[in-house]
Amino acid sequence: MSRIRGLGEEHFSHAIQMVDLFHALEYLWEIGKLVYGPTGPAVTRWFQRQKDELKAGDGRKVMAAIKRLTPPNPSVGEAVEKTLGYFERNEGRMRYATWVAQGLFVGSGVIEAGCRTLVGQRLKQSGMRWTVKGANAILGLRCCQISGRWQEFWENRVAA
Repeated sequence: MSRIRGLGEEHFSHAIQMVDLFHALEYLWEIGKLVYGPTGPAVTRWFQRQKDELKAGDGRKVMAAIKRLTPPNPSVGEAVEKTLGYFERNEGRMRYATWVAQGLFVGSGVIEAGCRTLVGQRLKQSGMRWTVKGANAILGLRCCQISGRWQEFWENRVAA
């Protein structure tokens, strides 16, 4: 089990854990290029089919397609096996159709943009230096402000 996955299960046992869709698609694109060549209709067609299956929530079809690949040499065969193992280990974390139907994001782009907005715009300005405690405090306040919970935050502070 990966370190990140273990930390997630330890600290957020009831959270939905998912593999970023873009990350999973990168694996498919790379293995497709190794087997079919870096460009051309064969790799594009294979990748598009696997992308559609993965987005539809059918990881088993994707794994079956990976198993059917004919690697041109042993090193590509090893890469195919590694990719297959990745999809087998993470199958339960790739239920994209279910999550999209629930209104969840299946890519990390939204989170990354939020971090850039929240952290970058406030903590990374010219000449700023922060302790961990100070950065955490200001980020907490920034989260309250951006989420529209500023008044609630101060009402709870007064009560405490």
